[in-house]
Amino acid sequence: MKPRPAVIPSPNIWHWPQVYELENKCQDVDGAIFSALRRRADWTGRDVLDIGCGSGFHLPLFAADAASVIGVEPHRQLVAAAAQRVGHLADVQVRRGSAESLPLSDGSVDIAHARTAYFFGPKSAPGIAEAFRVLRPGGVLMIVDLDATAHPYGGWMRRDLPDYDPDAVETFFTRAGFDTARVDTRWSFPDRESLRSVLGIEFTAATAAFAYASTPGLALDVRYRIHTRSKPSGLLLG
Repeated sequence: MKPRPAVIPSPNIWHWPQVYELENKCQDVDGAIFSALRRRADWTGRDVLDIGCGSGFHLPLFAADAASVIGVEPHRQLVAAAAQRVGHLADVQVRRGSAESLPLSDGSVDIAHARTAYFFGPKSAPGIAEAFRVLRPGGVLMIVDLDATAHPYGGWMRRDLPDYDPDAVETFFTRAGFDTARVDTRWSFPDRESLRSVLGIEFTAATAAFAYASTPGLALDVRYRIHTRSKPSGLLLG
């Protein structure tokens, strides 16, 4: 049996699942990302894979229109949480697996989606190849990540991750044949303590305190990048 690759725990959802759930509810309250994704590849009546689905927050959103949805997540406790969330949905499954070793057969889905999970640049090449293995010809891989060039959120990211080069990441995706689009979103929080809690799981203590002090009110503007690439007919992966 092929050994399961080592998995690095996600620093936010793994340690603070309740705050991360709050964050999901407060992110992109206008639905800009899902609108942008649908313009690139409408999943109505199609089979969708969510890679790194976490506790399954986005699975019901896809399931509302998709023919079927499969969430793949490496962390056992999050697999259980996601399965509980979608237990009432007949055409949704949750499986344990990693981006580099998806528990799906070749050519079994139409759309593969990954949001702020695993696909952060050159080291994600094995996961990209694996996603294209499970996509049918004409299928689309959609990767959503945060745009670290956009203020204020991107500046806080770079403050915490001085070695992260957002331009190099974008160059990697361009050379790998992806199209990239930027999407501006609005995060809205019910109160200041919720804002503080979410910043506290996304950044180091010093950066979180700086971000909180720099943010008046209850809203944040956060820009994302959406990287998309289609699998043409006859594509062979070695």
